[in-house]
Amino acid sequence: MVERSAFHTLSYGLYLITAITSDGRKVGCVANTFQQAASKPPMASVALNKENVTTQAILETGRYGVSVLSQTATMELIGQFGFKSSNEIDKYEGIAFDLSEMGIPNVLASTVAVFDVDVVERVDVGTHVMFIGPVVEARKVADEQPLTYAYYHEVLRGKTPPKAASYTGDISEEGTQETAEETAEKATEQLNADGPKFAWRCTICGHIEMVDELPDDFVCPICGVGKEMFERIEL
Repeated sequence: MVERSAFHTLSYGLYLITAITSDGRKVGCVANTFQQAASKPPMASVALNKENVTTQAILETGRYGVSVLSQTATMELIGQFGFKSSNEIDKYEGIAFDLSEMGIPNVLASTVAVFDVDVVERVDVGTHVMFIGPVVEARKVADEQPLTYAYYHEVLRGKTPPKAASYTGDISEEGTQETAEETAEKATEQLNADGPKFAWRCTICGHIEMVDELPDDFVCPICGVGKEMFERIEL
């Protein structure tokens, strides 16, 4: 038996994985699977969904960058890289970044440190590809607290993208699948305030709009889905 709630006891960070395609296009995604694999020489690994544009770019070029997010990271930044496709938008528009010696775009906004990795081994792990290789560049960017996956979920109320390696669905503390009503009830508790009010919660990324009604053309500022993907919360 595999209890999915057991996976929630594992500790993760939250990272922007950055890359450049063979034709020079900047791409990127959010991952929580980046980790040091060895110390001498310094080696690292990351597992990315095979369907990601970033994964294909790394397969083409054999290199990638990592921006370690800080606790100051906004949901807008996480949403831009984690819930939208590089085929649809320029994820770097309006975002502070520089280019490493390897030509990889390193995001500097809300970043603690950056790494560049040269891929020497690729491992097929089902829905994902694990990229393993030496760290060729690493530098500290800011003296801030790194953003953990627990902080992202518990404080920022963020959701796990379905393509993430750690995606298991919405799991309750008891290890059972949460219904939409139970998830909404938790959000209500977090947002409780004096007097009645209404809110709308995105069922994809968890973003909440504190309004009575959403306009028909409303799109989520975090993940870009339409009004039909929001559920109403009565407080």
